[in-house]
Amino acid sequence: MSSAAEPTQPPASPAEGKSVALVTGASGGIGTGLVAAFRHAGYSVVATSLSIGPSDDHDILAVQSDITEVGPAQRVVKQAVDRFGRIDTLINTAGIFIGKPFTDYTLDDYKAIMAVNLAGFFHITQPVIRHMLTQGTGGHIVNITTSLVDHPDSTRPSALASLTKGGLAAVTRSLAIEYASRRHQDPIHDPSSYEGMAALHPLGRIGEVSDIIDAILYLEGATFVTGEILHVDGGQAAGHVERPPRHNQP
Repeated sequence: MSSAAEPTQPPASPAEGKSVALVTGASGGIGTGLVAAFRHAGYSVVATSLSIGPSDDHDILAVQSDITEVGPAQRVVKQAVDRFGRIDTLINTAGIFIGKPFTDYTLDDYKAIMAVNLAGFFHITQPVIRHMLTQGTGGHIVNITTSLVDHPDSTRPSALASLTKGGLAAVTRSLAIEYASRRHQDPIHDPSSYEGMAALHPLGRIGEVSDIIDAILYLEGATFVTGEILHVDGGQAAGHVERPPRHNQP
């Protein structure tokens, strides 16, 4: 069982006035991009993943942790509050995708996907929301899902991804309504993920990490948007564009 590493940086004063973002799955892809983007926007950042290394940036707390286990996840939140005094935004980026026909999934596949995509979300989000409620200024929760939840594709079988990420889409709306009446409670959002081939997107290109980051930073400032499923999918949610076949030029 992995546990959260002890922070090596000295405590920062909450009086510094910076907002604090906690990013899971922060050691690669979208997560790494989000850490850089939130720092660029002036945030202090708590970056956690199973394999993340230390950071030289005083305003980044890198915590190596297995959030599929309740103890390590809770320690991430405690270290975030001990270090920076607050948590304003949680971005649940951690997730795994195993694509195969439904009858080919193994019990180990099922356990792995459920552990990261659902248990990890639950273990980190519950203590974060508890803290947000006590700090009196609310906060934002962003859950990264997949466009396959709403638009299954027979060429990319992904029943377990849809089962788990579809659950995140549903709980996003549920939590948004549950906490909508709480004073200062801000939106809980859910942008869809960056997956698939360019031919599947009406815009005709594969999504970039920067596209997801732009969407999340938009949501961060959109205080009158809550419980929304924001499809960052090149237009797949809107429909399908049939393109003529390309012919090689002589």
